[in-house]
Amino acid sequence: MTAKSATAAARATVYGYPRQGPNRELKKAIEGYWKGRVTADALRAGAAELRRNTWQQLADAGIHEVPTGDFSYYDHVLDTSVMVGAIPERHRDTFAADALDGYFSMARGTQDVAPLEMTKWFDTNYHYLVPELDPDTVFAADSAKQVAEFEEATALGLTARPVLVGPVTYLLLAKPAPGVPADFEPLTLLDRLLPVYAEVLAGLRAAGAEWVQLDEPALVQDRTAAELNAAGRAYRELGALTDRPKLLVASYFDRLGEALPVLAKAPVEGLALDFTEAAVGNLEDLAAVGGLPRKRLVAGVVNGRNIWVNDLEKSLATLGTLLGLAHRVDVAASCSLLHVPLDTTAERDIEPQILRWLAFARQKTAEIATLAKGLAHGTGAIIAELAANRADLASRAGSPITRDPAVRARAAAVTEADARRSQPYSERTAVQRAHLRLPLLPTTTIGSFPQTAELRTARADLRGGRIDTAGYEERIRAEIQEVISFQEKTGLDVLVHGEAERNDMVQYFAERLTGYLATQHGWVQSYGTRYARPPILAGDIARPEPMTVRWTAYARSTPICATPSSATSSRPSTTSTPM
Repeated sequence: MTAKSATAAARATVYGYPRQGPNRELKKAIEGYWKGRVTADALRAGAAELRRNTWQQLADAGIHEVPTGDFSYYDHVLDTSVMVGAIPERHRDTFAADALDGYFSMARGTQDVAPLEMTKWFDTNYHYLVPELDPDTVFAADSAKQVAEFEEATALGLTARPVLVGPVTYLLLAKPAPGVPADFEPLTLLDRLLPVYAEVLAGLRAAGAEWVQLDEPALVQDRTAAELNAAGRAYRELGALTDRPKLLVASYFDRLGEALPVLAKAPVEGLALDFTEAAVGNLEDLAAVGGLPRKRLVAGVVNGRNIWVNDLEKSLATLGTLLGLAHRVDVAASCSLLHVPLDTTAERDIEPQILRWLAFARQKTAEIATLAKGLAHGTGAIIAELAANRADLASRAGSPITRDPAVRARAAAVTEADARRSQPYSERTAVQRAHLRLPLLPTTTIGSFPQTAELRTARADLRGGRIDTAGYEERIRAEIQEVISFQEKTGLDVLVHGEAERNDMVQYFAERLTGYLATQHGWVQSYGTRYARPPILAGDIARPEPMTVRWTAYARSTPICATPSSATSSRPSTTSTPM
């Protein structure tokens, strides 16, 4: 690839970044505030420091345009509700008395007031707080957070781009407020909401913002003609404003489809599209509409949701094709990096060669910067990076960790007969009833009991060397005995062992299977201050030994379970709570 003058200034950017800090400092500060150990001023100061560190790291990594407004104490959709004044009536008094406490009241509820509903952000494991709207909702602009964070970044001498949830996605993700008929469609409030966005945009322009990003991921979903028309109207009106920054409308997670020509025709200055395997067809669709000859295209060629290194040569080929389809092409991840852990260099228990296969948020920013450099100056400028990338991809492809011949042989030997029971259900259930002797409607629990402070202390003591494995397991046995005793006294029919031994429902099993990698610091935000460390599926899976038999057998052998009046053996649960 040769450098072109049109791409000499190709910019590297991201749409968002993990918020928690290297050691989950934000989580600790917020939970400390809830418990009264951290003041509001200390929380704000700590959050500001995290933002500054993030922006500086991004700039140092070669990111030319840093995002602002993506930081959140709890959830960016909740932040949007505050920005447009959509505060539910039951929270207004608390919010008016103290905006921070009112914010957390909407997020978590109080003893007297229910929080907003929470649900998944599209098909990710991140959860957002669902806006509650009704026909009488009155919106009012409050862009103090968005303006302040933009000014924080520019005060560092950085080029910044505020990122907002777009008005169409915001309304499509909302729901009718309690007591409002279920057939009420929040999108009918669009004409009422757009002037508020216009005011926010004017405020950001006054603060010096050249570009503002409006995220519209809801448009990648199947949309009716009326919804597409609403999107077209929204961006015609926002595009016609005279007092505004340049607008970059972003979509991700899937192919934009029928919404692409709508946005391509809109009077906005840029589009951001996903060009990863999750959005196959966007490139062809972009060519079909004639490209974006007068617009900026931000190309999401680095997968913002997986944790594997990017194929740099493949991405460069995609970028090379896109050069002929837009006035300007910049490089980004496919979506916010909120959905991946922070940094692989914090991992100490993963082999260095395997670690090179992984790219968390910091590594992905380096990939984006490398691709932007290659796009602007040609592949000759990134020869070393391309060679290292080829070696890492080849190492992973040829590793015995990724391909286990024994597993593949067993999978190939599976026949249709293996999917069928040897006896029909009517026979099996009769045998089960006779064996278990349960009542018609037996009582039980979902399986897991709370992970108590004593259990967490025991795990910390084991990690710190203050107790050995034998001492730790003795504490686990004591906890199992206690929960079984409690269930027996309660009168449940089917007892569970409580899962005291499980640090996390997923991690516990992943650590006992080959083909998975477990991280020490691979935290990903699930919601609010709740983070999980998803295990990494690295290759073919095998189970070297039984995973649940030992503790199930112990639970069954406890004195209470051994009595004639006890219920059946305990069963492992399939649920857990993110850490």
